Amino acid sequence: MDSHFGLMNLWSQGDIVTKAVAVLLIGMSLASWIVIFIKALDVIKYKRLAKHSQDFWHSEDFATALNKLGKDESNPFRALALEGREAAAHHRNTKVHLHDALDVSDWITRSLRNGIDEFTARLQSGLAVLASVGSTAPFIGLFGTVWGIYHALMSISSAGQATIDKVAGPIGEALIMTALGLAVAIPAVLGYNALVRGNKFVLTKLNSFAHDLHAYFVTGARVQSTDATIVPLKKG
Repeated sequence: MDSHFGLMNLWSQGDIVTKAVAVLLIGMSLASWIVIFIKALDVIKYKRLAKHSQDFWHSEDFATALNKLGKDESNPFRALALEGREAAAHHRNTKVHLHDALDVSDWITRSLRNGIDEFTARLQSGLAVLASVGSTAPFIGLFGTVWGIYHALMSISSAGQATIDKVAGPIGEALIMTALGLAVAIPAVLGYNALVRGNKFVLTKLNSFAHDLHAYFVTGARVQSTDATIVPLKKG
């Protein structure tokens, strides 16, 4: 390959705008891959925890069930169980005149919903980076292409040579910016869609778990639970 063409020549011959666009796209690519990697590990972890959450209901009492969820404080199922227990205990110990304002079902529902909302915000953090990269990277690359073609044509015009071999090289190098923009955007979009699907699965399992917790703390039994041995929540 001719050493006068290619990425290295594009970088060495480019002005500050061309270099800034290239650096920006590379930075966006690194940021998106870091987010994809970290969030993918989180989704895998939470999916594994979701599968083990069913062990919670195969317990003799709440303390044993809680131990089956492990000691990891980042486990959303364990945090939700603790949130529900604290809400139920708080409502039992609240003065009578406050009971009239909010019954136990509404109070536990509100507490569990707050816990789910907090976890949802944490689960979806970083996705805005992927959405921004996926939507803007192609246009940033296109801007770099337009800028590069403009300067290539200006250089050719100044040299007074417009043969195909003089035009194809500089313009071809400028088009690399468009390809770079697409190379940055496509993984970001695919990663975003995959993470959204994974998050949706985890949140569906968490909402189902919260529904069963709500029924347990209000009625003392899991909804439609036929294979789990559950005893009423111990007081205190």
